[in-house]
Amino acid sequence: MKHLGTKYIETERLILRQFTMDDVQAMYDNWASDPEVTKFLTWPAHSNPDITEMVLKDWISHYNEPDYYQWAIVFKEYGDEPIGSISVVAHDDRLMIAHIGYCIGRRWWHRGIMTESLQAVIDFLFDEVGVQRIESIHDPENPHSGAVMRKCGMQYEGTLRKSAMNNQGLCDACWYAILAEDRKNI
Repeated sequence: MKHLGTKYIETERLILRQFTMDDVQAMYDNWASDPEVTKFLTWPAHSNPDITEMVLKDWISHYNEPDYYQWAIVFKEYGDEPIGSISVVAHDDRLMIAHIGYCIGRRWWHRGIMTESLQAVIDFLFDEVGVQRIESIHDPENPHSGAVMRKCGMQYEGTLRKSAMNNQGLCDACWYAILAEDRKNI
């Protein structure tokens, strides 16, 4: 793998970019403070913008690391304000695997924005970083997340019972993945 860090990515409707400290209020307002958005995530909704500021300071402090991938999702139609995030939450260089996590503000659900974001990150990780496997999981109570994965060509690999934890407590985890070689067949 050739780590490149959180590079700027542009699609037809989106910009995936690094976060800045100017994004604190937008992140807080658009998704981080919404318990419906964080319902199936591993971190709780932010109770005030100070928490969002602390999180962003941490994320931004890692941008100089070439194996750190944390993008702000910007919907061009909405200006430069981020409406969600997508990141490589874990990776294994020896096995050339990247595990992706994502979330987006409720106002932008069901508009294909997360699918477009995930596809752009998949393309970047395969084409530029050289990963061989990209994987992600979702709680079966959140089927829309699995639909995003399927739309991007990820294949369902199975459900591990009571193998994960989110804001709902102990939960099952539906695993999806796509291999570099799968893209030749799509």
